[in-house]
Amino acid sequence: MSVELVTDMMRDALFLVLKTAAPPLIVSLVIGLIVSVFQTVTSIQEQTLTFVPKMVGMFLTLMLIGHWMLNEMTTFMEELWRNFSIYIR
Repeated sequence: MSVELVTDMMRDALFLVLKTAAPPLIVSLVIGLIVSVFQTVTSIQEQTLTFVPKMVGMFLTLMLIGHWMLNEMTTFMEELWRNFSIYIR
């Protein structure tokens, strides 16, 4: 197993992690920003106010794109298993 092969595998794995984690994290970031602006405008100092909207947003995001995320991860794992004989040389 060459160094180039290992670096390619790691690059692909890290890119997959970034690609699948980005949509839920962006949704959480946007919801947190909106709630923070709302708290600033209304002078509400409740720390737990962002929790419920973020949970609902993450749940909806995972419902909408969870199938795509699972397909991406499954495709990556199938590719790893398909080339397993190359990796053990």
